[in-house]
Amino acid sequence: MTQAEIKLCSLLLQEHFGEIVEKIGVHLIRTGSQPLRVIAHDTGTSLDQVKKALCVLLHHNLVIYHVHKRSVVEYEAQCSRVLRMLRYPRYIYTTKTLYSDTGELIVEELLLNGKMTMSAVVKKVADRLTETMEDGKTMDYAEVSNAFVRLADTHFVQRCPLVPASGSSDPGPPPPAPTLVINEKDMYLVPKLSLIGKGKRRRSSDEDAAGEPKAKKPKYLDNKEPIPDDGIYWQVNLERFHQHFRDQAIVSAVANRMDQTSSEIVRTMLRMSEITTPSGAPFTQPLCSNEIFRSLPVGYNISKQVLDQYLTLLADDPLEFIGKSGDSGGGMYVINLHKALASLATATLESVIQERFGSRCARIFRLVLQKKHLEQKQVEDFAMIPAKEAKDMLYKMLSENFISLQEIPKTPDHAPSRTFYLYTVNVLSAARMLLHRCYKSIANLIERRQFETKENKRLLEKSQRVEAIIASMQATGAEEVQLQEIEEMITAPERQQLEMLKRNVNKLDASEIQVDETIFLLESYIESTIKRP
Repeated sequence: MTQAEIKLCSLLLQEHFGEIVEKIGVHLIRTGSQPLRVIAHDTGTSLDQVKKALCVLLHHNLVIYHVHKRSVVEYEAQCSRVLRMLRYPRYIYTTKTLYSDTGELIVEELLLNGKMTMSAVVKKVADRLTETMEDGKTMDYAEVSNAFVRLADTHFVQRCPLVPASGSSDPGPPPPAPTLVINEKDMYLVPKLSLIGKGKRRRSSDEDAAGEPKAKKPKYLDNKEPIPDDGIYWQVNLERFHQHFRDQAIVSAVANRMDQTSSEIVRTMLRMSEITTPSGAPFTQPLCSNEIFRSLPVGYNISKQVLDQYLTLLADDPLEFIGKSGDSGGGMYVINLHKALASLATATLESVIQERFGSRCARIFRLVLQKKHLEQKQVEDFAMIPAKEAKDMLYKMLSENFISLQEIPKTPDHAPSRTFYLYTVNVLSAARMLLHRCYKSIANLIERRQFETKENKRLLEKSQRVEAIIASMQATGAEEVQLQEIEEMITAPERQQLEMLKRNVNKLDASEIQVDETIFLLESYIESTIKRP
């Protein structure tokens, strides 16, 4: 765990949960597993506050617990899960594009609350959607429930592990902490709920006076029975989102390298195998040409012969995104996921070098990457760059750890005159170094955004007060002249300052999302190299 990661975790925890949770979380990240009383003693926090902070962290899957010998329960922070909070806006936006506003709000509620029952999510989302609708229109619970089922069917949400039902005949005292288990086949099984009702508006308490009924809980077909999903909690399946991001990156890379038709073929192959292929698998399941042809989108009018030509071209491409694994069924094809991630990570490194050091350095980097090992003279000759410039560029990249120097001595004494000095690229090492810098960049962006907001806190509060006054006056039917007078409480220079603040914060937010995209590619590549046999 690097200092950059710890600092970023600290900023994220503080931003989402406040100072006490941040103190407990960072302490666990720094020290590893610790029991409750040791955490309270080391952080100087009361036992009650530590318990509440741990409850929050456990509920959001940011901390796990282990029961050790002598029945001691120790808590351990999940740093990688804390860093996933950076990606929350991307998860929510992806769901919006795939499942419209209803799916977006379902995922948003689950991310904000950590774990929720399906009935609670359906009611809350229906209420929120009803708030945004015109007067007289409401959102049915059944419609939200259907969107939830679609998310579960495609594995974007999953059940949380439960405490197993223990038999009454079990001897001995109960364990100090329960062991949570879940059956894999039940992980995406949606309980059959008969939800009847519509979303309510916040002002429903006023509407009661007018005679309209107010329901605080979803109604079921049989109100005498207990809630069917009581105790069945759901959470967002982040791995499934990461699989979707990886697939989108591969499709985009194929489109940039070849054309739109090739990318659509690859998208179809990924869609066919997205549920059957585990997230860490090196290859997708083999798919025959006939299956791919039948699964192509309806509006895509290409013949079987043209499809076979495209598949052959993709399989013969040097990047080897697509591999051929047999000839049955018109040819069996797989997508080499690990090789695709390696190519994307390498392209990211090349892009960074080109931006920082220029196109000539990028040429040298690609050359060393392609030839594996090169002496300085060979670099000069192959890259067709003067010796002085090539030496300077190689030293720049060497000092920044983008390339490395390997010594191969001819004799045991390692004399410089009898030693080969070869330049090489260790992609994994360079990716780790760049990932560390990305963590530092994101932390700096968050700190800058917080600084900008703090510096303009008074002006922001004034703007919010004015907006609240205007909204309340509009609700009571105030005249345009009165509204204009209230608006003039914010002067022209203040309005200009607010616009500048808004532009700066938006730019910082966009930068965070872009850096996180790079982080995702590098993390996926590093994880794939660890999983390789």
